[in-house]
Amino acid sequence: MREFFLKEALKEALKAYELGEVPVGCVVVREGEIVGRGFNRTEGLKDASAHAEIEALREAARHLNSWRLSGCSVYVTLEPCVMCSYALVLFRVKEVVFGALDEKHGGVLSLYSILDDPRLNHRVRWVYQPSPECSKLLKDFFAGRR
Repeated sequence: MREFFLKEALKEALKAYELGEVPVGCVVVREGEIVGRGFNRTEGLKDASAHAEIEALREAARHLNSWRLSGCSVYVTLEPCVMCSYALVLFRVKEVVFGALDEKHGGVLSLYSILDDPRLNHRVRWVYQPSPECSKLLKDFFAGRR
């Protein structure tokens, strides 16, 4: 199932890629159903908070009519940044699965370990599931920008 939902997140990332945005995509899943989708829209919206995770979490909250997304899993093509990692805590998600590491901004494993901080009032399980497709999309995007 993880691979299926990571591929769904990758479809969202392709939307960002086509718009010239950093290609990150995300889906929120509850009981096997996608309840939120999002892709990076930072440049288009002129909004530094318009990350894929934030967009997908907001859509899921509207769909479920609750900001508490307990029982939901989040699948994202790139390791969440610090802002998005803490948003996962605030939205009370169950787990996050990501397909590529973000060594410059990662808030889960690479740079910071927000989700492992015992001082937080909610714990989010995390799984790094390496995805060559997720990594390749990002590499291709940045290679084209240089």
